[in-house]
Amino acid sequence: MKTIERGSASGAAEELGMSRAMASRYIASMEDWSGTRLLHRTTRQLSLTSAGERVLELCKEIVRVADAVTEVAEHADTPHGLLRVTAPGILAEAQLVPLLSEFADAYPRIKVDLQVSDRAVDLVQDRIDVAIRIANHLDPSLIAKRLGQCPSRLYASPGYLKEFGTPSGPEDLDDHRCLTYTRLGGAEWSLKNLETQVVVTVGGAFQTNDAVALRRAALSGLGIAMLPCFAADREVDAGRLAVVLPGWEPSTLGIYALYVSRRHLPMAARALIDFLAARLPDA
Repeated sequence: MKTIERGSASGAAEELGMSRAMASRYIASMEDWSGTRLLHRTTRQLSLTSAGERVLELCKEIVRVADAVTEVAEHADTPHGLLRVTAPGILAEAQLVPLLSEFADAYPRIKVDLQVSDRAVDLVQDRIDVAIRIANHLDPSLIAKRLGQCPSRLYASPGYLKEFGTPSGPEDLDDHRCLTYTRLGGAEWSLKNLETQVVVTVGGAFQTNDAVALRRAALSGLGIAMLPCFAADREVDAGRLAVVLPGWEPSTLGIYALYVSRRHLPMAARALIDFLAARLPDA
């Protein structure tokens, strides 16, 4: 509807507070849903097909109903409803689940459906309200709010270090079994100290796309792993892991909340994002 009013997908995206790519994706999804072309596209203008005119009227009616529901919800005493959230497993286990218990006490009328996955899901296709991600490179078609930071270290079990020795510098990692996480850097580890930054290529007999499994492998003595501090430091305190190369640290990543549009972000999602932003930096 906004695409026709503004004459372009980019104009509609600007008004709705989303990227042009996301606006175009919505149009494509509607055409897939209707099974027909809804817009005539030329280099200079857009116009509706006959099917597009019928779908536009239907969309206007849907928007009128949605606006009415939103108006009622915004005057409610507290945010409520079902909130679909996705997050990587290690973040969910170590930080989100404990915080969601506190969130449930503060917002008892919100039901959180937490989808645990390390893959970058399609928020539109999977009907996700908020994605919580650890990254420094984000999908430009999504709106992002920084919630906190995620420093990492290198860790290994005391048993592994007793058997294979402790590396004294990044160059020694060549002689060690290194456990790699395929979704962030893989076998290339970027490490820095106070003076320099190096990139080393590591190898070993184990790799995984699941950070929880990566931590379990390190605890089992399989080798040296790069892990978030929030998920491994408790194991150090308990004597089950030890920090390797304490003078060298991987780049710190950000923890972000990702969503499709500012304008249509549910009140429950706003409540969760604000709640996490106030707590994750200190977690």
